Amino acid sequence: MLCIKADEAVNLPEILQKKYDRLKQIITMEGDAVIGFSGGVDSTFLLKVCAEIFKKKVLAITIKSELIPANEVDAAHDMADRFGVRHIILKKNVLELPGFVQNHPDRCYICKKAIFSQIKKKAGLYGIHHCFDGSNIDDAEDFRPGRIALDELGVRSPLVEAGFLKSDIRAVSEALKLPTWNKPALACLASRFPYYTKITKDALKQVERAEAFLGELGMHLFRVRHHDILARIELGAKEKKLLLKFNLCTKIVRHFKKLGYKYVSLDLEGYRTGSMNEALV
Repeated sequence: MLCIKADEAVNLPEILQKKYDRLKQIITMEGDAVIGFSGGVDSTFLLKVCAEIFKKKVLAITIKSELIPANEVDAAHDMADRFGVRHIILKKNVLELPGFVQNHPDRCYICKKAIFSQIKKKAGLYGIHHCFDGSNIDDAEDFRPGRIALDELGVRSPLVEAGFLKSDIRAVSEALKLPTWNKPALACLASRFPYYTKITKDALKQVERAEAFLGELGMHLFRVRHHDILARIELGAKEKKLLLKFNLCTKIVRHFKKLGYKYVSLDLEGYRTGSMNEALV
């Protein structure tokens, strides 16, 4: 097991150092912590800081469900092991949650309420009573009904309380030499579906395989939005250039049609988080 040493010295700009110090103060006051751990940029940074402060009084819990690609669960386990943190993987069939598959705008509330209730219950068995999530300031700019569920459950967001933007988290993570510092933002696979479109296990697997293929082509920043028989691909600027440079359109269309899509389109607006929420604005 490779453990990262506590209190590693980092040189940060003054404004980031103040946020970093504030974050450690907020966390220290709680005495222990369980973290809903996805293995993404935010929760990895948060877990790193908690591991330094609490040593054995920190627990990372990852939910394994149809909404998260299996490789992300494996990566989360490897990262927790790297920090020397106890990591628990809990299975949850979110498609069985009442109202979830109908995919109304409160879908995220339904899911967050269920999984963080499970996380808190499990943590209590280990004598850990304070629950954190990895939300940051930028998340408030998007439609996040799951935030209401977290507030109802008493789940705290230390990164928000300390004033961390996504760019701040990436900058400090890079200074700490965390391999996730430039990892693309994660989002559950349900976010690929327009609201009021039924979410099924087969459709989720279809999206997962489509995005895995884009990753295999060397793409880094992308989303595949699921519109029944049509796949709408959002790409970052570099990915658009890659698409044209290597003439990947035919290869992508052929593979996506094997997955069951009849039409494959490229969104000219490109990659953007929360694009399915635009219809609600």
